[in-house]
Order: sequence, then C-alpha cells, then structure tokens
Amino acid sequence: MLSLNEALVVLVRSLIGFFTLFVFARLLGKQEISQLSFFDYVLGITIGSIAASLSVDLSSRAWPHWVGLFTWTITVFALQLITFKSKNANRYLVGEPIILIKNGLVMEDNMKKLRYTIADLLKQLRNKDVFDLSRVDFAILETNGQLSVLLKPEYQCTTPGDMNITPPVSGLSTELIYSGIIIESNLKAAGLDRLWLDTQLKLNGINSPSEVFAATYNQASTNLYIDKFMDQPG
Repeated sequence: MLSLNEALVVLVRSLIGFFTLFVFARLLGKQEISQLSFFDYVLGITIGSIAASLSVDLSSRAWPHWVGLFTWTITVFALQLITFKSKNANRYLVGEPIILIKNGLVMEDNMKKLRYTIADLLKQLRNKDVFDLSRVDFAILETNGQLSVLLKPEYQCTTPGDMNITPPVSGLSTELIYSGIIIESNLKAAGLDRLWLDTQLKLNGINSPSEVFAATYNQASTNLYIDKFMDQPG
C-alpha cells in the first residue's frame, strides 16, 4: 500500500513537473502549441506519459502513477476554473492575442517578443490562402497559435471576379530584405539586382536596407511591399 510519505513525494514532484512544463511551454512560444490550447497540450502529453508508464513500468507500483495522474488532472482543472473566473489570471496563464500586422504594417516588436520570423508569418498567411503580404490589413496571432487575417477592403467580400472584372495577376511573395539584410539569392532568383532595389527604396524615402524590417516582392504582380523598422500605423 502507498505510504503517506511516498504519496507526498509524488504529489510534490507532480506539481513541480506541471509548473516546469508550463514555463517551458510558455518560453517556446505559441507556434509550438499549434491548434491546442495550453491546457489541452499539457493535459494530453502528461496523461499520455503517465498512462504509458503505468502500462509498461513494471518495476514500480501502480498507485504512485495514479496519484500523479490525479494531481495533474486536478491542477489543470483548478487553473481552468481560475482563468474562467479571473480575466487577469486568464491573461497571464493563457496569454492574449498578439497583433503582428496592423494597418498593413508589420509589428516587428511584437514579432521579436514571440521570436516569430517573417518566414513564419508568410507560412501562416499561405495557410490562410494569402500569398501576398501587401494585401493584409490586420493579422493577429491567437492564443492557440493560429493566425487570424483581415484583408484590406479592396480584397474583401466582393471580388473583381464577382463584377466580371479581370483581377490582377497573383503569385507568391519572395523575401528580399529581412531585418535590414538583403537576401541576395532571392533578389537574383526574382531577376532583380541591387541597383533596382536601391532605387525602389529611395523612391519610398529609404536610404539604406538597414532601415527595412521586411521587404517582399511579388514577381507576378511586380508589387514590392516594404515595412520599415519602428514604423507607426495611423
């Protein structure tokens, strides 16, 4: 039979393990959790791990595993109740949606806090069938790691096709500048050169690529999208 001391050790170890995993999951960022909420993520992998140990670890008794499983389940349930009743607790434990694009401008500070790259953003946009960064008005990273996208008015609802108007040519956007650094291979692959890029930057009041957080080029539509460091939307 499980002694009181052994049960206490399992209880303490389970609590330590839970909050350790909580910290690690928060540090890894929202994209690591994907579509699962934090509670689903923690509860799922933990119950699975404990259940696996319970099934195959014949060197130990079953009761400690049951105590650990019960502790994890009750802890998650308690935190769910807390976040349900307290908005501040919900904000701290679950997090809040983060704006990545506002009024067509990439919020680089928010992306840096999340360690979210332009490549991550473009991938999420493609998952939403958005292949041109310049068409996005707002993009919000939800607490479950999914990206919510609001297109600019001219790309919403009624499309040129609905009005029997030939739509503009679409295509994939290629990164030309990321965090102030020119991606020479992409520039060359798009059939462009440094002189063309420097000219386009100057036309937009930019003297150096180091002023640019991100620049993408859509070869099909010949559209150049530029987002500067520390720009402020209106």
